[in-house]
Amino acid sequence: MGLLTLIVVLPLLGFVVNGLLGNRLGKGFVSAVGCGLPAIAFAAAVKCFLDLKGAGWAPIAETAYVWTMVGQDSFEIAFWFDRLTAVMALIVTGVGTLIHVYSTGYMHEDKSYARYFAYLNLFLFFMLLLVLGKSLLVLFVGWEGVGLASYLLIGFWFGDMEKAAAGKKAFIVNRIGDAGFLLGMFVIYSAVGTLDMPHINKAFTSGAAPAVSASLVGILLFIGATGKSAQIPLYVWLPDAMAGPTPVSALIHAATMVTAGVYLVARMSGIYLNAPEASTVIAAVGALTALMAATIALAQDDIKKVLAYSTVSQLGFMFVALGVGAYGVAVFHVYTHAFFKACLFLGAGSVIHAMSGEQDIKKMGGLAKKIPVTFFTFALATAAIAGIPPLSGFFSKDEILWYALASGRGGSWLLLGVMAFTALLTAFYMFRLLWLTFFGKPRMIKEVEHHIHESPPSMTGVLVILAILSAVGGFLSIPHFLEPLVALPAVRPGMDAFHYFVVGGSIAIALAGLVGAAYFFGGDAARAAKVKASFAGAYRVLNNKYYVDELYDRFINRPLLWVSEAVFLKLGDRLLIDGTLNGLASVAQRTAGRLSRVQTGSLHKYAFMVLVGMVASLVWMWRNG
Repeated sequence: MGLLTLIVVLPLLGFVVNGLLGNRLGKGFVSAVGCGLPAIAFAAAVKCFLDLKGAGWAPIAETAYVWTMVGQDSFEIAFWFDRLTAVMALIVTGVGTLIHVYSTGYMHEDKSYARYFAYLNLFLFFMLLLVLGKSLLVLFVGWEGVGLASYLLIGFWFGDMEKAAAGKKAFIVNRIGDAGFLLGMFVIYSAVGTLDMPHINKAFTSGAAPAVSASLVGILLFIGATGKSAQIPLYVWLPDAMAGPTPVSALIHAATMVTAGVYLVARMSGIYLNAPEASTVIAAVGALTALMAATIALAQDDIKKVLAYSTVSQLGFMFVALGVGAYGVAVFHVYTHAFFKACLFLGAGSVIHAMSGEQDIKKMGGLAKKIPVTFFTFALATAAIAGIPPLSGFFSKDEILWYALASGRGGSWLLLGVMAFTALLTAFYMFRLLWLTFFGKPRMIKEVEHHIHESPPSMTGVLVILAILSAVGGFLSIPHFLEPLVALPAVRPGMDAFHYFVVGGSIAIALAGLVGAAYFFGGDAARAAKVKASFAGAYRVLNNKYYVDELYDRFINRPLLWVSEAVFLKLGDRLLIDGTLNGLASVAQRTAGRLSRVQTGSLHKYAFMVLVGMVASLVWMWRNG
């Protein structure tokens, strides 16, 4: 077994061992296996990174086994490790391991502790299969696998019907996007004759373009990405994914599932470099998603829902970068986002832990002194996502804003304006969350206030590590590290003069969000209450998330249910299928009933009929003899 295969298999082994033996061998054993194997996978990923560097950055390929042969075509379970894989694998295993460690404290009292860690390890296995897969086929298996694992983890407390419904919603919405991905794979294989991703990129960039539209393929793959990475119109599952345990939310939002769509587009950059129409669609959808989600986050009161819509918005930033050809910049934001968003979600989990399960920020306040480690780390991550320099989010967000303006592959003043305004909203709603949660007078009930306490070291230690990474992570320039693999787009003529303008504007936006939140939500938040009362209608629309779920229910769910019941159930199943079968059964029954009259059970009648038959036979033989 090679090192790449080992990285993938280790979390799978954890799933099997904890799934079969965890309940019998106790929580200590479950914790050691559940956290230890992902940690070893991280160490193996670091070793692969060092081997990659030592080989002059030449990609490492490894074939685990041949899956199947179709004619002359061989489909292999093969893995690929290059600069992009290295970044993603280190994020998945590194941040994933920290979330596993945090979970030992957060989930310690849960009766399904072993099942939780088994599912968490399974999630990591499928994500690593997705990231390390050399072909689209292997990637797709991991892609579907994280969908399954998310269903199991979001609906982990399935005894609560609302939580079970959230798991089903995530699973079904993602299957819609996956249909587009699958069609894209069919088209690629038909045109190129392979699903090997390095060969596909080479085919589309070699000059002899395949006999298929790159934009068609790009849009089909992007449909899959809109599901996994929660973009319009398939973003609706992600806010409801908060139904699972908080560490699961951190894993989904920061290190695994939602980054899959961004990774897919970046990995298939050879297609998108030749697909300007698809790239325009990606940038437009990303910008609209970022803006829409940011406005919704302004009016949410559930601490996890604010962070959920923040993730949807930040993913929109990443897709804007992808749409303008800045693939390395998009991955840079994936990298920084993994640190500060994991810190924020796990910090929210620490707050919820301290508040005895309360998630409504209107019932919090004054927590800064009561849970100081959680406050400090949460505040640092908030400043990072807002773009306060020199924290990590400043560097990646600034790069996105710059290429939204300057990229020769679709940058414009309009796109910069939309993203800059969204960045302002991001800083505002995140500092609003910080203020209402940690500052002001306590608004919780006395029984909860008396029990507020800092989380155990297994949780706060992870928060400190993630806060440090959120602070210093931006100093590693991922775009330049990836440039030999995915080059940065050329800058439009005359745009260089505006670079410092964008940098200064980015800093001003972050500070404006901070000052605005302090102004409106400082003290007793009276100014914010007046604005809310003045714009009650707009607030209601934002608080109800533009009623998108209700619109989907009315115009998609209900018509489908009606068609299912009226056409397929009543007409197709009951009338056509059941009617046909019941009709045949009725005919058989009636025929049998009439034939049964011949079988009277009377021996005298049977003997008489035999005698009549014999006489008739003799008469026939005599007359024809």
